Amino acid sequence: MRLRFWILGVSSIFVLLLAAIFPPTAQPVAYHQFADQKSFLDIPNFLNVVSNLAIFFSGMVGLLFVLRCYQSPMQHSFIQKAECWPYLVIFLSVVMTGFGSAFYHWVPDNASLLWDRLPIAVGVTALLAAVLVERVSARMVLLVLPCLVVLGVASVLYWYWTEQRGAGNLNYYIVVQFYSLLLIVLLSAFFPSNYTRGGDMYKVIGLYAIAKVAETFDREIYDLGQVVSGHTTKHLLAAVAIFLIVRMLQKRTLMPKT
Repeated sequence: MRLRFWILGVSSIFVLLLAAIFPPTAQPVAYHQFADQKSFLDIPNFLNVVSNLAIFFSGMVGLLFVLRCYQSPMQHSFIQKAECWPYLVIFLSVVMTGFGSAFYHWVPDNASLLWDRLPIAVGVTALLAAVLVERVSARMVLLVLPCLVVLGVASVLYWYWTEQRGAGNLNYYIVVQFYSLLLIVLLSAFFPSNYTRGGDMYKVIGLYAIAKVAETFDREIYDLGQVVSGHTTKHLLAAVAIFLIVRMLQKRTLMPKT
């Protein structure tokens, strides 16, 4: 177990070094040009804006549930109060993503995109912290949660700073988004959970991966019937993925000792 943990730690440092060495990954020029730009009720990019309500409500359901657990701990959901903290950050960041993404799609530019990407980076890194705390050691929470969240925030601020200088670099943000999710999968595979329903995390990551594919094929999905775009589909699938985390917490129980 310790060897696996150190291997993942060393590989993470190596990936960060690669992000520093590799040529900068620029944001595509047409990034803000989404397929569905229809307005309704004086709301520009209507479906891309209002689909964030699904993300907001999923985050609120999770946030309220974890707050209740923290105030009156439920043995089947959390062994220790400290284990609630990453999930509080996760669901709070999801709620903020609902606002940030809606703001971005209302006025799509780099300035508004900053407020979309910041809570996403916080949520992904907090989810990684939650998996580490539950599968490696709860005592790590005071170290890994703030450190990982700071790394997530720094990756977005670095991208925005480079954009302001005319040479945007997404390398670190890409690492935060995608390598963090890979680490979550590897940690779930290498380290047993203290709770049942540990396999639900694979469903969450899988659904989010499908959401990212839908985002990539934004135009192609929209052209199928010009009803819903790939980006709107991404929002809805991401909301379902968040709700799967909520259901996992609600239904899981402490793993029986062998």
